[in-house]
Amino acid sequence: MADTGTPRAGRTTVEAARQKGVIGWLQVLGPGLITGASDDDPSGIGTYSQVGSQFGYGLLWTALFTFPLMSAVQELCARIALQTGVGLGVSLRRKFPSWLVGIAILGLLGANTFNIGADLGAVAAGGSLLSRGIVHPLWLVIPVALLVLGLEIFASYAVMFKIFKWLTLALFAYVITAFFAHPQLLDVLKATFIPHLEFSRDFAMALVAVLGTTISPYLFFWQASSEVEEMAAADSNPLVRRRGVTAAELRAARVDIVVGMAFSNLVMYFIILTSAAVLHAHGKTDVQTANQAAAALAPLAGPFAFIVFSIGMIGTGLLAIPILAGSAGYALKEFLGIRGDLASKPRHRPTFYVILAAATIAGVVMNFMHLDPIHALFVTAVVNGVVAPPLLVLIVWLGTDWRIMKHRVSGRLSLTLTGLATCAMAVAALTLLVGLIPFRLFS
Repeated sequence: MADTGTPRAGRTTVEAARQKGVIGWLQVLGPGLITGASDDDPSGIGTYSQVGSQFGYGLLWTALFTFPLMSAVQELCARIALQTGVGLGVSLRRKFPSWLVGIAILGLLGANTFNIGADLGAVAAGGSLLSRGIVHPLWLVIPVALLVLGLEIFASYAVMFKIFKWLTLALFAYVITAFFAHPQLLDVLKATFIPHLEFSRDFAMALVAVLGTTISPYLFFWQASSEVEEMAAADSNPLVRRRGVTAAELRAARVDIVVGMAFSNLVMYFIILTSAAVLHAHGKTDVQTANQAAAALAPLAGPFAFIVFSIGMIGTGLLAIPILAGSAGYALKEFLGIRGDLASKPRHRPTFYVILAAATIAGVVMNFMHLDPIHALFVTAVVNGVVAPPLLVLIVWLGTDWRIMKHRVSGRLSLTLTGLATCAMAVAALTLLVGLIPFRLFS
């Protein structure tokens, strides 16, 4: 079929959105928006809160720096999936040696499992905070895990998104609180547009953590698999897997991704800003507990800050945990060549759901190793920052292969941005790994 710009799948095009107005633009949004919303998971909230409290406005510039990079990376993952009609794991396995892809997938599984454990602990900590400490966080870890598994088995992620997305609106409290905190405008503008760097162990860890929680490996596979599932659900003949993406579909996917990443980075920016203006400015530079992190919202919510913070933590956690488990499941099943997805019934694809359950159970076990929830969120971001670069190298390389991508091969802008993202994350991670700035992860 000629590339006429007429979509063969069901995604609303940009042209159609312009005709329908606001409703049309909302219909364009899909996998990209969900990916962006899940990027501000408890790991992100915990990392940005610690970064803002420790370094003040010093890392505000990373919000602007990472926005085009993460948008380009997610666009590349979506474009690969839309062009090939298969998930990212399958495309990687077709191009690269199995042992090389296997190592990258293994790193992803490890990072995702740690992330699931940290997010489970964060949701439990949020619930404990709502009870004012009456209910111990560990008592809530297993019930939260069972809730997530139950929804994954008996409902769809679309249903979960409809239920829990409203809780994530609590994150906008950071946007409002930033104005109540009355930060120095000149200092904020300077920190936003002029990069600040420090040659220290703590700053290097913070930079790796910020990069790792914004450009997270699990988002690569989730974005690609979501695009494939949406395409399959919309096709008139689902038994025939199509290949190739039209210009109209690609434009719609790009709008979706840019909006989702803009939402993610807006929240990131204001969490750092608020934490810097409220906590760092008053000498609170070492956030170790959920209660301390919640204090950043005090100028807006006063004594009820813990409620707003807890709701945001619980909502983002319940959205992110299924995505973390799902992306691990997609990556592993695509690598192994087995079938299954979140749209299939557990009785039809039991192996896929066993993978989801195993990742979640491993996360539960991690919480009984006496790791501090807030510190674990930060460590999770660092782990993601170390795991991401090798995967990015393979993905960027895949995007340049004419045999696979045809006329949808990466152009100069995509190569520049995704290459910069890969190099920035690799340099930051290698700085830590080779011991140029020695540190102990759990010190």
